[in-house]
Amino acid sequence: MGQGLVGAIHGFRETEKSRWSEASRAILQRVQAAAFGPGQTLLSSVHVLDLEARGYIKPHVDSIKFCGATIAGLSLLSPSVMRLVHTQEPGEWLELLLEPGSLYILRGSARYDFSHEILRDEESFFGECRIPRGRRISVICRSLPEGMGPGESGQPPAAC
Repeated sequence: MGQGLVGAIHGFRETEKSRWSEASRAILQRVQAAAFGPGQTLLSSVHVLDLEARGYIKPHVDSIKFCGATIAGLSLLSPSVMRLVHTQEPGEWLELLLEPGSLYILRGSARYDFSHEILRDEESFFGECRIPRGRRISVICRSLPEGMGPGESGQPPAAC
């Protein structure tokens, strides 16, 4: 398990994947149909992030150099709490309970104006309810950054 880009992710493994089984491709097509508009071009590979039970992701806004206008993540294995905090107005925040099998989509203001993080196990509460963390896998699809054509090789680092 490693430490992520600029120290944002702790206790994880990750990979970029472009080949999937037929059953997995069908699921990814459903994710992409729900999250991305017909005019959006997706990055060719899908980011798979394996976060250990004690792992966490610090608050960050994904770089516009490597990720486009939409980021969609399919949460697997363990429930977790994602916190979004407005970058200019820290009093504006919300928390999302990401149950296994749930899909989160960051676009528009949620994508650009809010940082997002996955809470550490000891901070993992949704309201008053404790959400015990286990190993969490997220399968993340991202749109191509603005101004980058589908043939360009500007693949982001694994954790953009």
